[in-house]
Amino acid sequence: MKLYTFDIAPNPRRVALFMQYKGITLDTQQIDLGKLEQFSDSYKAINPDCSVPALALDSGDCLVDVVAICSYLEGVHPDKPLLGADNLKRAQVLGWMHRLYLSGFMAVADMLRNQGDMFKDRALPGPDKVEQIPALVSRGRDRLAGFFRQMNSICETRDYLVGDSLTQADIDLLVVCEFAAWVKETVPESCAALLAHMARVRAALPAS
Repeated sequence: MKLYTFDIAPNPRRVALFMQYKGITLDTQQIDLGKLEQFSDSYKAINPDCSVPALALDSGDCLVDVVAICSYLEGVHPDKPLLGADNLKRAQVLGWMHRLYLSGFMAVADMLRNQGDMFKDRALPGPDKVEQIPALVSRGRDRLAGFFRQMNSICETRDYLVGDSLTQADIDLLVVCEFAAWVKETVPESCAALLAHMARVRAALPAS
């Protein structure tokens, strides 16, 4: 297997923390998004979606979604499960991963990609040109503020999002909160339970 990634980007970080917790090491190649290496012909041959991460399997298949990559690696490395220890918890973890992506990651991405020259004509990831919509920046900021409030309320009722131990849902929540810094936003001090959850997740992860 070979993992194509870009360590500082949020979706690669979700996979990196998954692997770090489980002690998984893979042959890895960095695809520098700042240099637009994701659009190179050589990488397009691996992942036509021009996104990272991508996990190329020995079979010749390639997985290009975080949920798919984590699911495959969990099957190969079942120790210290992060996707749930039974069918119900697995469904709950996957549900949270989807919800966090739509409500959190996409709010930040709207703010990031719909302003400035860096993402001009690249308002959405992928090989096709997509025009920026500046109004999505303010909407994304409102969505993110609501996301922080909602997650704080949930974190007031539990230590972990699913069950009584760390799962990938908790890791994803940490990553989206850190991703907010890319648009100069942070979890407000009023969200004490969410801040405590972030600290709890960081403490549960092995040192890199």
